[in-house]
Amino acid sequence: MAYLNFFKKEKIVDESEEVEYTLDGTVDRHGNRAIRTKTGRWGPGILILVNQGLATLAFFGVGVNLVLFLTRVVGLNNADAANNVSKWTGTVYLFSLVGAFLSDSYWGRYKTCAIFQAIFVLGLALLSLSSYLFLLNPKGCGDEQIPCTSHSGFHVVLFYISLYMVALGNGGYQPNIATFGADQFDEEHPKEGRSKISFFSYFYLAFNLGSLFSNTLLAYYENAGKWAIGFCASATTALMALALFFGGTPHYRHFKSQGNPVARFCKVFVAAINKWKAHVPFEGEGLYELDAKTYSKNGRRQISHTEGLTILDKAAVMKYTPERISTNNHTKYNERNLCTVTQVEEVKCILRLLPIWICTIMYSVVFTQMASLFVEQGAAMKATIGNFYIPPASMSIFDILSVVSFIFIYRRVLNPFVTRLRKRGLTELQRMGIGLIFAILAMIAAGTVEIFRLKFAINDCKNCKNASSLSIFWQIPQYMLIGASEVFMYVGQLEFFNGQAPEGLKTFGSALCMLSMSFGNYLSSIIVTILMKITTQNNMPGWIPEDLNKGHLERFFFLLAGLTAVDFMVYLFYASSYKYIQAEEPKGESDGESNINIDV
Repeated sequence: MAYLNFFKKEKIVDESEEVEYTLDGTVDRHGNRAIRTKTGRWGPGILILVNQGLATLAFFGVGVNLVLFLTRVVGLNNADAANNVSKWTGTVYLFSLVGAFLSDSYWGRYKTCAIFQAIFVLGLALLSLSSYLFLLNPKGCGDEQIPCTSHSGFHVVLFYISLYMVALGNGGYQPNIATFGADQFDEEHPKEGRSKISFFSYFYLAFNLGSLFSNTLLAYYENAGKWAIGFCASATTALMALALFFGGTPHYRHFKSQGNPVARFCKVFVAAINKWKAHVPFEGEGLYELDAKTYSKNGRRQISHTEGLTILDKAAVMKYTPERISTNNHTKYNERNLCTVTQVEEVKCILRLLPIWICTIMYSVVFTQMASLFVEQGAAMKATIGNFYIPPASMSIFDILSVVSFIFIYRRVLNPFVTRLRKRGLTELQRMGIGLIFAILAMIAAGTVEIFRLKFAINDCKNCKNASSLSIFWQIPQYMLIGASEVFMYVGQLEFFNGQAPEGLKTFGSALCMLSMSFGNYLSSIIVTILMKITTQNNMPGWIPEDLNKGHLERFFFLLAGLTAVDFMVYLFYASSYKYIQAEEPKGESDGESNINIDV
């Protein structure tokens, strides 16, 4: 949709050359209209992609082996260590809501990214120092041979403070950097609009490349007990990422924050309740709305009225009260409970996103297994080639390779092929549905591998290492299928929630992706806990015992496949009925004028 003429091509009085401004309402760092050739596009976009890759490397440099650090260095048992890691991981994603709220309401995306990245760097630096000075005693402890001494309560508290500073910094930064990167491309410009769609794929690619180095190089040093080197490397790469981010400051494009969305949303609900007896006109005709030019002046878009959730439309019904004042051709309303159609549609938009988002939580449950039960399954398989031992966690490399491959396949092969057949590519919702199908196949593959693992199981396994003669490389298909599902599901999520969220809630849209991961972690833990209570009755070992040879892990994988299949059917229902947001283009000056005491 076009914006005001002053966002289009305009002549500068004292210059002979024509200056082209962006059409989406973005501004430069000084608050002036963004000039297309001097701001945004792939220059700052590449900086943000590299920033994301380095920050991911730094984050997973801590997270990938955190459970080992808690057991070998801090001294926790396996159950407590796993529980602490789950809480920490869930908290990282919950902090994304904090970053999204501050960004959309007050600080803007650039300032929020800068502040939370600084917290991230400080947390990693404190983690490195506290581990090296206080926890890694005696020197060289933390591997499988040399145990660390006990620690004082102060030292442990300092460690957890630094750890949760890392969680706060990364959690608040992640949803903002994805949206801020997309801000560098003008979706109203044909070429930049296509680049914006490509950006989300490359963003997820940068994420996976960063985790590739942390899961291999840093994980190797940390597993060997060189924790100080691993944590220091994470802090250094995070500092490099922050420096790169600041380096692009003169060329970034910005959207102005729109104020606290909670107040706007509450106003719609209160107005609808107070006017619950009001009659809503047919197809929304006569509901109060400002013209598109008024919204564009405030950096927002006018949203067309949609059917459904009619009760909320009552908030935009105009009720003439004694406070109405008429003078000449002007009418002034001072109605406290009057909202515009756009305000109402913003609330409708979020409510319509929620069922789609809820359906992504089950996918996150499946994805979570890659870092937990896939690893446990691999640990109970033959993980050696000659004398070389393959760490089960390192099998996630095949997931990363799958992501890289499928991003290329989708961008260069599948999407062009579908476009030629249908005259348009796959929508975000269609791609997310394909991601769910791949997730179901991954769980079926994992369950099938477990059946064959049990057939080749070695009886009387004591430590469950090499508890089966089946090679760990049989896990490759399930990791590859998870990687394929990520390309369709997570990249589709980023594009969908970012594109369908209202102007003042773009970062919140990106935060929904991370919040899905948080809830997926918690739901996975709940499912496992319930299953173990049920299946361990009457002194039975349960589906997931310490010795997997005595359990039925395949049943758990098949259960997840079944639950995901049900989730897929529910998803199809909501996705097929979803109504996309539609914005209005600014039109000419209106003949009359309506002054209404309403915030836009």
